[in-house]
Amino acid sequence: MGIRILILCTGNSCRSQMAEGILQSLDPTIEVFSAGTIPAAAVHPKAIRVMKEIGMDLSAHVPKSVDQFLTKSFDYVITVCDHAKETCPVFFGTVTHRLHIGFRDPAEATGTEENQMAMFRSVRDEIRTAMKDLYKRINERGEKGVAE
Repeated sequence: MGIRILILCTGNSCRSQMAEGILQSLDPTIEVFSAGTIPAAAVHPKAIRVMKEIGMDLSAHVPKSVDQFLTKSFDYVITVCDHAKETCPVFFGTVTHRLHIGFRDPAEATGTEENQMAMFRSVRDEIRTAMKDLYKRINERGEKGVAE
């Protein structure tokens, strides 16, 4: 079985969605999911825009609740915001690795449209760097999926 990764944040509208898209683009054999502890109604439009700028389409993505994943097994459960880290639920399936890789919340950006988009781009780029680093570490270890 391939590597299975769940990425969690609070609303599942920005950071976790971007991380999911980036990881999936690095290796389509990885099963990547994202969810929120308090899911938003929709993926943030600016997250969709900045991901489209790097060739990734999140327009069909929808926020999901972490509750639907609690009985599943994952090789990695990664929290990308402090709130999700603090409120991460107990999983009943196997979780081999738990990681916290925190990022600023671009949805909290204020100011002009240009300033807000700059924040979304900056966070997107931070996430892309972190997910590439994680993927490299997984490959260097020669990890295979162990979740069942």
